[in-house]
Amino acid sequence: MAGDEIIIEHPNRDKGSSRVTRAIVVALLVASAALVAVIAIGGWKAEAGGQGVAVAYAVLYLVIAFFVARWNRGVLPVAAALAIIMVIFCAVAAPGWFDRDANGYTDPAIASSVLGVLSLIAIPVQLLLAAFAMRGFQQAWNVEVERYADGTSNAAPQPA
Repeated sequence: MAGDEIIIEHPNRDKGSSRVTRAIVVALLVASAALVAVIAIGGWKAEAGGQGVAVAYAVLYLVIAFFVARWNRGVLPVAAALAIIMVIFCAVAAPGWFDRDANGYTDPAIASSVLGVLSLIAIPVQLLLAAFAMRGFQQAWNVEVERYADGTSNAAPQPA
């Protein structure tokens, strides 16, 4: 029967606020990955064992951005948690970068003061990422509505 074909719709994904939130979260994730990568590459010689964590963060942010772009709601709390941890890392690292402007320290590829400023810029970016990721989680992107090809529906919206 042609009318028995079930079509799955996601009504919350069609809302303008959900689309804007998704775009902002993806942009913040990509910007965060870029900031982390620039700080890691710029301070590679001066960092004492933090390179692996920085590279892992940049890769994780890009992977999460990919999933968010595909409307995966499950990674949003992970993105928010990683952002809060990154706020702590940046708050601790920024003063250290400014202290390295003195004589006797290994010169990183990018000036230490620039790396300190980038670390300070990363803090509000991470706070925005956490806020928008949690906003996206609240928007229930996973809600599905089943309807038949003839336009009738027999169920209320249900979480996926």
